[in-house]
Amino acid sequence: MADKSCAAVFGELIKARLTFLVLLTTLVGFYVGFRGAVDYGLMLNTLLGTALVASGASALNQLLERQHDARMRRTEDRPLPSGRLQPDTVLIFGGISSSAGLIYLAQTVNLETSLLGAITLASYLFVYTPLKRITTLNTAIGAIPGALPPLMGWTAAHGEINVEGWSLFALLFFWQLPHFLAIAWMHREDYAKAGFAMLPVFDADGRRTAVQTVSHTLGLLPISLCPYLFKLVGPVYLAGALVLGMFFLGQAIRFSRELTLPRARQLFYASIIYLPLLLGLMVLDKIK
Repeated sequence: MADKSCAAVFGELIKARLTFLVLLTTLVGFYVGFRGAVDYGLMLNTLLGTALVASGASALNQLLERQHDARMRRTEDRPLPSGRLQPDTVLIFGGISSSAGLIYLAQTVNLETSLLGAITLASYLFVYTPLKRITTLNTAIGAIPGALPPLMGWTAAHGEINVEGWSLFALLFFWQLPHFLAIAWMHREDYAKAGFAMLPVFDADGRRTAVQTVSHTLGLLPISLCPYLFKLVGPVYLAGALVLGMFFLGQAIRFSRELTLPRARQLFYASIIYLPLLLGLMVLDKIK
């Protein structure tokens, strides 16, 4: 067991890369939803509160899944399975962080954003996490809390939930499905060993995985055009969304025709190229 710094252990506990993605999508939702000169104080309060909720949720998720994480090669070195942190410590940290984040959002942003944060936290921990061991539908259900951060950013800036905000939710929802199917295909043996009911674990020939990957990526394409249709962004975003969508769809089709580890990895990388570029275009071409 290699020694790790406190910062490295803490980064693993809060799933730093996942938390960064949560903050990125929240920030874009806030920026696109804000009208007039951006209120940077409100923006920072939104990001801080969301970071606390996301960090606490990640810690509590690892607490609930520590025995299963210990069975998987990709997660066996996490803070709890490796013994670097104790369950009581993680419970206290996760509980305080998530609670403080919700209170902070309610006090400094608005109740709507705090409520969405609470729904995200509860659905992630008490719906998605247990369903991972029960049904292959867990991926679609887990995409709901994963898609709420941009809607939280929108409500923080806009003060209400409307169809434009829901379009940002839908974009993240559909993006997650091929992204996670690629991960599940790459690590299907690990997931089977840990007792997680991921679709590729039960889909020996890969047909259902292939169909769902292509259909969800295809569904993402029109959804990604909604910000333009709702006049949130301009024609540069429209052109970029079409190009990126066709690129992502092409990778999904290639994976569906050749269900191999290299193709799954290419689809995974395509997904992590697609999202930040699309979000960047949304920010750059926002209609003021």
